[in-house]
Amino acid sequence: MQNPMRSPFFVFLLSFVVLWLSARIGVAFRKRDVHDEDTRHDLDLAVAATLTLLGLIIGFSFSMATSRYDQRKDYEEAEANAIGTEYLRADLLAAADAPRVRALLIEYLNERILFYQARDEDELRQINDATNRLQTDLWSAVKIPAGDPHATAVLGLVISGMNDVLNSQGYTQAAWWNRIPGAAWALMGLIAICANVIFGYGSRRASPGAIDLIVLPLVLSIALFLIADIDSPRRGVIRVNPQNLTSLARSLHPR
Repeated sequence: MQNPMRSPFFVFLLSFVVLWLSARIGVAFRKRDVHDEDTRHDLDLAVAATLTLLGLIIGFSFSMATSRYDQRKDYEEAEANAIGTEYLRADLLAAADAPRVRALLIEYLNERILFYQARDEDELRQINDATNRLQTDLWSAVKIPAGDPHATAVLGLVISGMNDVLNSQGYTQAAWWNRIPGAAWALMGLIAICANVIFGYGSRRASPGAIDLIVLPLVLSIALFLIADIDSPRRGVIRVNPQNLTSLARSLHPR
C-alpha cells in the first residue's frame, strides 16, 4: 500500500487545510482578548520572527531536495555512460561471448529506463526483480570468459566495466531512497502551524475576511508542495527524465 504522505498533492491538501484551520484558531483566541498598542507591537514582532524562521527552514529543506534531485540526475547520466562503455568493451570478448553480453546489456538498459518511468509499486517490484536477474546473468557472462586460462589482461577492462555498470545501479537506488528526513518535515509543519496561529491571533480586524486567512496558508502550502514534489522521485510533477539512457537505447543496435 502506498504511503499518502509521499504524494506532493496530498501534502499540499493536508498542509493547506491544517494551516487554514490554525489561522482560524488564532482568530478564535483573538476575539476573546483586547490588544493594546504594546501587545500589538509584540505580536507583530512574534509574527515576523516566526515567519523568518519558517522561511529559513523552508529554504534549507528546498536546498536539500534540489541537491538530491541533482544527484539522481547525475547518477542517471553515470548509468548511461557505464552501460555504453561496457557495450563497446564487449568487443574484447571472444566472438562466441560478445553477442550474449551485448544482448543482456540492451535488455538491462531497457529495464533501467523502466525503473525511471515506473510509478506503481508492483510494477517497480517486477522491474527490480528483472534487474537483479539480469545483473547475475551479466556478471556470469563476463566471469566465465575471464576464468579462461588463456584470457588476457585486456579482459580485465571488461570486468572493470561490468563492475561499473552494477555499481552505478546501486548508487542510483541509494540516491532515490535518500529523501528529506521526517524530522525536517515535522519541524516545518510545527513552525508553519505556529506562524498561522500567531498570524490569526494578531490580525488587526476582529473578524478578518476569508481572503485574509487564505493567503498565508496557501503560499506556505505551495512552498511545501514544491519541496515535496522535488523530493518525490516517482509521484511528483518534477521528475528525473532518463534522457541519457533513452538516447543510448536508440543508438545501440544488436550487431
